[in-house]
Amino acid sequence: MHWVIPRSHPRYESLVVRERLVEAFEKGVVVPQGLIAHGRGEAFDYILGERTWPPAEEAIRAAAAMLLTAEYPVISVNGNTAALVPGEVVRLAEACGARIEVNLFYRSEARERAIRDILQSHGAGEVLGVGEDASARIPELMSERRRVSPRGIYRADVVLLAIEDGDRTEALVKMGKKVIAIDINPFSRTARAATVTIVDNIVRAMPRLIEEVERLKAVGREEIEAILRDYDNDRVLREMVGIIRRRLEAIEREGWKVG
Repeated sequence: MHWVIPRSHPRYESLVVRERLVEAFEKGVVVPQGLIAHGRGEAFDYILGERTWPPAEEAIRAAAAMLLTAEYPVISVNGNTAALVPGEVVRLAEACGARIEVNLFYRSEARERAIRDILQSHGAGEVLGVGEDASARIPELMSERRRVSPRGIYRADVVLLAIEDGDRTEALVKMGKKVIAIDINPFSRTARAATVTIVDNIVRAMPRLIEEVERLKAVGREEIEAILRDYDNDRVLREMVGIIRRRLEAIEREGWKVG
């Protein structure tokens, strides 16, 4: 870490996350555009009070159920995800039997390998989507994200992704796949196109998702399937937008006393 950040600093956790992203940028894992994406997400986190709200908890529960009922789940990893939650990616993959695949908009083999190395340093086995392994193509998608592993995202029935672009989410859904998105911006195309959208900061959502997968593994199949039957992503997104609106209205009335 470049700077010593006092634990007493009111923005300690946020500043640590920023430092981790800067370090990953300097190592070629995160691109400058990823830093911009994080800043945009942090703005939404400020508005949401940097906490996980009940609709996000409901989405986490549905995501856990979807991963556990999937035949071939895959976790898609980009630079920011690798920088912020590499260990959580590995633990989640182990918990639900998912494959891990690198998929990048700003793609280079050096970045792919750097991300693979980070994941493997946290205990991952095979990491797909690196180099020639990304030999399959997502139809009708023109960006470098179209290149995927035939043993990973191309074959998957459920794909978990985070901090993504809407084009690939829409293309994956069009292919008949279920997409779980972790996106703190409920207005994005990714959030609106996904099957399940967790509107939360990834550093909070991933540990909770692991916990929920482990919890649901101990219950019956009927309960897990009931969670999916009752889940409505449009309603969850509307509720998150309502929370944002009410918080802004409360801040306007009461100032920054709002918790």
